[in-house]
Amino acid sequence: MKIPACRLADLPRGEAFRLDIDPPVSVFHTDDGELFAIDDTCTHQDASLADGWLEGCEVECPLHASKFDLRTGAVDAPPAKLPVRTHEVVVEDGMIHVRVSTDAPNLPPCVASRLAGGSA
Repeated sequence: MKIPACRLADLPRGEAFRLDIDPPVSVFHTDDGELFAIDDTCTHQDASLADGWLEGCEVECPLHASKFDLRTGAVDAPPAKLPVRTHEVVVEDGMIHVRVSTDAPNLPPCVASRLAGGSA
């Protein structure tokens, strides 16, 4: 499924745009002009990666400083241990779209429980 995110012109380099879907996905526009999309929720604890710090092709979680590689979703710094999903980014007519991965997300227990309808 391809979801429209925002206009490329509205996402400055070095910034992120969060798609409020379940689970949320964020699009990152690097200083080099590359676009990447990953699950927005840190796999360690419920924190928005779009609120983190973008440096090169890494984003640092604002809560406990875990780092994730935007290209692969791999964890580059603990305390997170599990990677985030990556998603395909497509730009058509100046609009950024995200093709959401069909892989299961790696979510922290409190978020996984909430999405499954349990209490967190």
